[in-house]
Amino acid sequence: MKEIRWLDEREMAAWTAFLEASHRVFRSVEQQLKDDAGLSHPQYEILVKLAAAGEAGIRMTELADSLITSKSGLTYQVGQLEKRGLVARRACPTDVRGVTATLTEAGRTALAEAAPGHVARVREALIDTLDREELATLARAFARVGHRLRD
Repeated sequence: MKEIRWLDEREMAAWTAFLEASHRVFRSVEQQLKDDAGLSHPQYEILVKLAAAGEAGIRMTELADSLITSKSGLTYQVGQLEKRGLVARRACPTDVRGVTATLTEAGRTALAEAAPGHVARVREALIDTLDREELATLARAFARVGHRLRD
C-alpha cells in the first residue's frame, strides 16, 4: 500500500482557499444568471458553445465532452432549453444514431441579453479582484491542472 502524503500547512491553505473561492464564484455567477436571465450556469454554457458552433450546431456527445458533463445531464439541460425555444435538436446528417443541437434565434437573443450581466458578475467576482500577473499565474496553473485531469 502506498504511503499517504498528507497535505502540509501551505498545501492545505491553498486547497481550502481554492474550495472557498471557487464555490463562492460559482454560486455568485449562478445566482446572477438565474436572477437576470432565468438560466442556470450549465444552460448558459450550453448556449455559449452552441453560438460558437454556428449554424451547423454540435453533436450532443461532443457538447457533453466540451462541457465536461454527463450525456444524461446534458440531455436534461438541453431539454429544458428546448422547451423554452432556445435550442433545437435534430438528427445528425452524417450519423443516424447521433443528435445535433443548434441555437435558435430566440437562443441567440437570450444569450445576447444574458452575456453583459454574466461578464459583469465574472469581473466582479474574480477578474477585477486579481492583478494581471495573478491572472496569468491562475490561467497557467489551472490549465496545467485541467490538462493533467483530461482523459
